[in-house]
Amino acid sequence: MTQALSAEEQSKDRYFQQLAKVAEEMVEEHGKDFAAGALVLAARWVAENRLGTPEELKH
Repeated sequence: MTQALSAEEQSKDRYFQQLAKVAEEMVEEHGKDFAAGALVLAARWVAENRLGTPEELKH
């Protein structure tokens, strides 16, 4: 028996699907090293609250 996903789980699943698509496109165009580096850098920016325009950044 499988349980239906909650609205939050469905939303997160859609984001994972989008991330997978972007990662696949980056690998195809620029290789694994670029894709992995870009995703790690994006994760770092999220962790450091550095997303958005320079005016919006919190230091």
